[in-house]
Amino acid sequence: MSTSIIAKNNMPFLEKVMREGNLNDVYEARDLTEIVYRTMRDLMNTETIDKVASELKKETLPTTDKTLQNEIADLWQDRNPLVAWLSRIRPQFKGAVPFSFDDNLFITRVEQEGGMPQETNGETVIKAVFSATKYELSPESIQEISEVLPGKIKEIWQQA
Repeated sequence: MSTSIIAKNNMPFLEKVMREGNLNDVYEARDLTEIVYRTMRDLMNTETIDKVASELKKETLPTTDKTLQNEIADLWQDRNPLVAWLSRIRPQFKGAVPFSFDDNLFITRVEQEGGMPQETNGETVIKAVFSATKYELSPESIQEISEVLPGKIKEIWQQA
């Protein structure tokens, strides 16, 4: 076994997402993580969103690049002020009328909003983000998130 291999748990957050998601660089990892997080937040109530944010106060990647000097919690919060405000006042989606927020919609949103590279797909990226995120969360938050995820997305969360 090579000593140059970094233990998965010791890799910085964005590098984990990049490697497990088959992404080309940490910028893609950052952008797609934000899309996965936005989609997750749409399924959560404000209390859960805030609880998760409080647990993600960790560095994403040690770097001098100011565009990557974030905490994971910064990726969790929406950078668009209008979207961030709306997500705090609207009710969580529960698969009810006027549409069903199911696993297919979750995957489609990540693939379409995220500018998915050809080398990967939505499920792979979602699992990579989930895996890196779960390492940062308490067991209570992991369970709370699991309860709001639909079908196949819940399975991906549990496997990550």
